[in-house]
Amino acid sequence: MGILRSVENVKWTAGQIYRYMLQDHTGNWGMDINHWDWVPGVGIIAMLSYYERTGEAKVMDDLIGWTRKNFYQAEKVKVINAMAPYAVFPALYEHSHDFVYLETAESIGNWMLTEAPRTREGAFEHTVTENVQFPEQVWADTIFMAVLFLARLARLTGNVSYAKEAVRQLELHLDLLQDKETGVLFHGWNSAARNHLSAARWTRANAWIAVATPMIVKELDGLVAVPEETLDRYQTLMRSLTRFQQADGLWSTVLDQPTFYAETSGSAGIACGIVKAVRQGLLETAFLEAAYRAVDAVILKVTPGGEVTGVSGGTPIMPSIEAYNEIPCHPSLFGQGLVLMLLAEIWDGSNGA
Repeated sequence: MGILRSVENVKWTAGQIYRYMLQDHTGNWGMDINHWDWVPGVGIIAMLSYYERTGEAKVMDDLIGWTRKNFYQAEKVKVINAMAPYAVFPALYEHSHDFVYLETAESIGNWMLTEAPRTREGAFEHTVTENVQFPEQVWADTIFMAVLFLARLARLTGNVSYAKEAVRQLELHLDLLQDKETGVLFHGWNSAARNHLSAARWTRANAWIAVATPMIVKELDGLVAVPEETLDRYQTLMRSLTRFQQADGLWSTVLDQPTFYAETSGSAGIACGIVKAVRQGLLETAFLEAAYRAVDAVILKVTPGGEVTGVSGGTPIMPSIEAYNEIPCHPSLFGQGLVLMLLAEIWDGSNGA
């Protein structure tokens, strides 16, 4: 157990990150939690993970308060990338027994099954709230932003239709995005052009699926079986990711570009995925060494005030691999969130924290 990963330091750092998220960041797109989109969505998914670890009533109160304050904005942004906040609704319903959470979740789940735009392969098209269209594009981000919600809704309701769709989307995304040469994922796939666009092996894209897959598999346990081929693809992904880890414990913002800057959020997401996957028996315990190296490096990226540094900004599929290295870094709720999820996952002393 390293000094950085001592239980006391992990708890203190996580608490600082959480408190920084709830400060008034009005007007700061990356940090303003009071709007409805994927950015605050990742933040509140992480807040739920933090609550599940701490059991602090205030955290649950903060989550419920956030939904009541921001829910009115949801109807304006019914796109795949803005599904992320709904991922906490099943848990909020179980906690509060407020039928608004259940009814809303089922309505959104049915929209995803029957109306959400899809590519010709049947994958969810990556639609966003910004006034930009990505027709026939599949992005790795979708698995965390939308499919995690479907899996949680399936567990809550027992509705196998949601569960089967979650499995189908995981299969499709891994099949369309996984690079046969390296085993890791490309950022996106263009179904019309039949290519991976700039063919960037972007780290945070890999992180979204690295962390979301064990979360989805856990939710679907007892409902539907995830095919062995899909689990094999995931295991190949995780083995391959460890080969790109840099000497300092982080991953470059593009996996196979070691001279590009080290990126904190993607590194945290990959490490969190490793720990979750080991706990669920999807990976061998030997993988934890890579995760703990990343934890030590990530903690050093957190300021005493709780700001996570070294986080690349919101990133569409860039026109070239080099362009990913030009994305500026700034604090964001998705960076705060992925690091908070990682720390909440590892502070159990029996798992090396």
